[in-house]
Amino acid sequence: MATDIVLGLAVLALLIWRQLSTRPVNASALRLIVILLAIGLLEAGQFLSENHAGMLTYAALVGSLLIAALFGALRAATVRIWLADGQAWSKGNWLTAVLWVAAVAAHLGYDALVANGHGNHGLGNATLVLYLAISLGFQRVIVQYRAGRLAPAALAR
Repeated sequence: MATDIVLGLAVLALLIWRQLSTRPVNASALRLIVILLAIGLLEAGQFLSENHAGMLTYAALVGSLLIAALFGALRAATVRIWLADGQAWSKGNWLTAVLWVAAVAAHLGYDALVANGHGNHGLGNATLVLYLAISLGFQRVIVQYRAGRLAPAALAR
């Protein structure tokens, strides 16, 4: 369980660092999302199989992932997108970073309030990387959409 928290915090630090850096808007972020999704699914699957998860556990997990999507959409609105030499670029700001921290707090708070029943203790820790992957994925889709509206040809590269 401590390993899940340390891994989650390390991923959060990486995501915030990447969000505050100037980056081209392209498909390269997809690699990170796929890696996080794979790790997150492995961790969640291990937790669910070891804890005899029931319908309530799965419902709590779905609710948490909906919160992840919501935070991804909120963060996407804070990302600045511009064109330079025909390439779309993006960069988050302090509010983007604050929303990342708030998203993790919401995930763990939701876990403490909703999923703290029989067989569910630790669900939030075990699904933190999955939560981050879903949240980043939603944010990235919206940022790519916004960049595509700015300059459709820029994303074809």
